[in-house]
Amino acid sequence: MRRWVVDTNVPIVANGRVGPNDRLPHSIECREAAVRFLLDVLGSGKILVDLEGAIQAEYRTYLNPRGQPGVGDRFYQAVLNSAPHHLERVSLPRRHDGEYADLPQTVIDVGFDRSDRKFAALAKKEDATVANATDSDWLNHLDTLQAAGIVVHFVCGCDKNGWFVGVDGGLNPCKSGDQAI
Repeated sequence: MRRWVVDTNVPIVANGRVGPNDRLPHSIECREAAVRFLLDVLGSGKILVDLEGAIQAEYRTYLNPRGQPGVGDRFYQAVLNSAPHHLERVSLPRRHDGEYADLPQTVIDVGFDRSDRKFAALAKKEDATVANATDSDWLNHLDTLQAAGIVVHFVCGCDKNGWFVGVDGGLNPCKSGDQAI
């Protein structure tokens, strides 16, 4: 069973909502890719979250715990139900300066987004893959993440233009660092 660390933007996109950092709505291709990904993970994958609750708290900010109306909400409901065959909670300790102990310093040094560091640290610690839909920080720092041993799956491809409505582009596969489900 494949283990995944799922950035919050994936269920947000699956729900058809505009994310907190997005200016445009997501393309239908991107939304469909996010829906397919989450359904696959819920069917045959394992979701990793931190035992301390930082990831779940972020999910709670953007997703509906009732599991409706979107697939992203259903994903969150599965996390809340903590089904052992779908979810694994892992301790993610912090250093004295507040950074995650398992996050390589090189990732911090390049200015990788603070709100995404929990996902990267958990993926590194557990040798799992991070799923990202439309957060460009993962793409902008891909070389550093790869060098640190953090693998990212770009659910909506690596062409930011394919992520949004009204922008020319498609769901181009990544050249490196991407792993299919």
